[in-house]
Amino acid sequence: MSDSVRFDRAAEFYDASRAIAPEAMARTIELLAGELRGRGRALEVGVGTGLLALPLAEAGVKLAGVDLSGPMIGKLVEKAGGRPPFPLALGDATRIPFADDAFGAAYLRWVLHLIPDWRVLVAEVVRTVRPGGVFVANLGSYGGTHEEIRKRFEEVAGVSTTPVGLDWSAFEELDAELARRGASLRILPSPYESFEEPLEEFVRGIQENRYSWTWAVPEDVRLRAVAEIRPWVQERFGSLDESWEFSLATTWRAYDLPG
Repeated sequence: MSDSVRFDRAAEFYDASRAIAPEAMARTIELLAGELRGRGRALEVGVGTGLLALPLAEAGVKLAGVDLSGPMIGKLVEKAGGRPPFPLALGDATRIPFADDAFGAAYLRWVLHLIPDWRVLVAEVVRTVRPGGVFVANLGSYGGTHEEIRKRFEEVAGVSTTPVGLDWSAFEELDAELARRGASLRILPSPYESFEEPLEEFVRGIQENRYSWTWAVPEDVRLRAVAEIRPWVQERFGSLDESWEFSLATTWRAYDLPG
């Protein structure tokens, strides 16, 4: 049994809770396609519902995907019209079910914080990507208002919401692990991810258990904490129903593997 966080429960709401504005998505796809296209087949580790993979495939990138969650892969296939649009494997990212040197590139977004043995994942990427290939990674980000609310929830619930794997901001640790394996770092231009929503939507997401950092919290504890933080959020930030614009420059890092 894998120790990685499994997203089975998130298949039906993942896209709505993780999507970004169309303009930001277009910039992200352009950035990734520029790194991946022409290298042969690229692997998405944690392909999920195909949030990135489906538009990348439409942009001409040859792909394969691996994910721990059957329901997430099922949602990808459903979105693709009922048939897998490219090779898909159900499996643990710390035991990628593909052969050595099978790919010219690999990439992931918001995955390493979910995997306690994230260094084993890195080793698997290096094993499955050919020498001279590239690994592109985005650790994700929490910050600003959402980070304050998450921390307040943590305090009130009396639990830790620290990721089980690599922290969202621990770029240096990932850099060091890839450098140890001979890879050269390139920090890619940062496409701004932006979206607009009322703070009530984020608080309701905690209440409805949409975020992986709430899944280990007992339901009664989570609901009591939400009831307490909701008035705090209103006092701290104003009306919960007023739309806020959230923008962040997410950092994509490219690691060129030795030839």
